[in-house]
Amino acid sequence: MSVPFEPTTRRAALGNELARPTRIWDLPTRLFHWALAAAVIGLLITGMSGIMEWHFRLGYTVLALLLFRLLWGFVGGRWSRFASFVYSPRWVLGYLRGRSHPDHLVGHTPLGALSVFAVLGMLILQVCTGLVSDDEVSASGPLTRFVSNATVSLASQWHTQFGKWGVIALVSLHVLAVLYYVLVKRQRLVRPMISGDKLLAGLRVAESRDTTSTRFTALILFLLCAAFAAWIASLRA
Repeated sequence: MSVPFEPTTRRAALGNELARPTRIWDLPTRLFHWALAAAVIGLLITGMSGIMEWHFRLGYTVLALLLFRLLWGFVGGRWSRFASFVYSPRWVLGYLRGRSHPDHLVGHTPLGALSVFAVLGMLILQVCTGLVSDDEVSASGPLTRFVSNATVSLASQWHTQFGKWGVIALVSLHVLAVLYYVLVKRQRLVRPMISGDKLLAGLRVAESRDTTSTRFTALILFLLCAAFAAWIASLRA
C-alpha cells in the first residue's frame, strides 16, 4: 500500500517516523553566511593580486557584515543566537567521546561552534589590523594616522603574513569539516543554509523566528552597520 505524499513532511531515513521541516536558519543569517563567504574569497583574491581599491571596498563590506553578525547573535533567530551554541568544555569533550545532545543535531555542534567562533575572531582581527595597516607603497588603512608607527608596523606585518594565512587555514578547515559531515556522516548542512529548514525526526525544538518584522529589523541593523563602515572608510586619507 503506497503512502500518500505530504508536501510538508518527508519519510525519515530510519524508522517510520516522519521528518518535518523546521526553520533553523533565518533569512538574515543565511544572507550573512553567503555574503561573508563571497566577500572573504574576494578579499583573498584582491589582496594577493594587489587590487587594493577593491580590497579596501570588500574589507569595509566584511566590517559591516561582522558588526551585523555580532548584533544578530543577541537578537536574531533562536539558533543564530550565540547563547544557542556557546558550549562548555564538558559539552565539547562529551561530544568528542560520542555523547552528543539532541540539540547538536539542530544548530551548530560543539566543534562547529568552535569553528564559527574561530573564523569570526580571525576575521575581526584581520579587519581591525587592516584598518591600521600601511604597505608603504600605495595603500594605507583609514585609521593609520590615529595610532603609532610601531602599531602600524605590527598590524601590517600581521595582516599581510600571519593573518592572511590564518584566514586561509581556518576557512579551509571549515570547508573540510562541512564536507566530512556531508560525505561521511551523511548530515545535510548546506541545504539548510540555503532553504533555512532542517528535516528533524523525533525532535520537537523551538524554531527560529523568521518573520517580516524580524527581517525588517535585520535590514535596519545592517544599514546601521554599513553606515558605520562607510564612515570609517571616509576617514581614509
